[in-house]
Amino acid sequence: MGKLFLCFAVAIASLALVESLTCNSCSASVFGFCLSSSNVTCSGDNQTCYTGKATFPSVSSFGGFSNQGCRLNTTCNNATGSLLGFNYNVNFSCCATDNCNPLTFSGAPSTKMTFTAAIAGAVLATILGSKL
Repeated sequence: MGKLFLCFAVAIASLALVESLTCNSCSASVFGFCLSSSNVTCSGDNQTCYTGKATFPSVSSFGGFSNQGCRLNTTCNNATGSLLGFNYNVNFSCCATDNCNPLTFSGAPSTKMTFTAAIAGAVLATILGSKL
């Protein structure tokens, strides 16, 4: 009897896992760098994977912020608003298959390393300049 119950529990758990949608998750991305990436399992039938990107039209040189994860498929509408006097646009792309929202990074790894080295150099120059 115990083996029959165990088989039944495993079958139910397997069906529950098959129904779950797995998405890439990134809580915040700036300049193409995801600050904390992971995979997330969506809970509920009405959820989809999404990638959202907020841009500021008046600051065209800034690429904006983005995030990824799970959201209700009824909330995949684009939005606009204003923050501290700057208008912004938020565009959502939604999809409904496992990991269909790939983590994207802008620039080659060498470009990212150069940017990091430039920031580190600027910080170091500021610190050393203030001591002289």
